[in-house]
Amino acid sequence: MQYVELVAILAVLQFFFFAAMTGRARAKSGLKAPAMTGDEGFERMYRVQMNTMELLVIFLPSLYIAAKYWPTLIVAGLGLVYLIGRFIYWRAYVGNPSSRALGFILSILPSVLLALLALVGIIL
Repeated sequence: MQYVELVAILAVLQFFFFAAMTGRARAKSGLKAPAMTGDEGFERMYRVQMNTMELLVIFLPSLYIAAKYWPTLIVAGLGLVYLIGRFIYWRAYVGNPSSRALGFILSILPSVLLALLALVGIIL
């Protein structure tokens, strides 16, 4: 279970990192709160942060429930793919949003697989 817990806390820390990068982008742009538009660099980073938060709602519960029923190394491995996918998504989205597909797939696919593993584990 330690590997699953490590992946979970890394996902939370990754989200904190994206939040800090969003704050940095806001400061760099000079965009004053509560404005959410007006600087493309800030808007891109903000979307990375929000998209990550949206996925965490699926990822974290699925990770923990799947780990209850399936080998933790497999579950943690899927979680690691999610983490890598989020970093790829971040770099791509900030650089060129149209190139974010690989990062998105590497984030959503493990999340869906973990949710399915959790569901099958519960049913069986």
